[in-house]
Amino acid sequence: METYTMMRQFADSWGLLAMTLFFVGAVLFAFRPGASSSAKEAARIPLEDDKK
Repeated sequence: METYTMMRQFADSWGLLAMTLFFVGAVLFAFRPGASSSAKEAARIPLEDDKK
């Protein structure tokens, strides 16, 4: 079996599943309770230099 064919079959089956699970995990992590305060704090970082 060629390397390309083997990689293509893996990407068509398990690769897609892995990417989907990673995406769902990232979305759940971003919208979890308590993420709002850390997101607001991170959003203020570029503006902290202007205060000095």
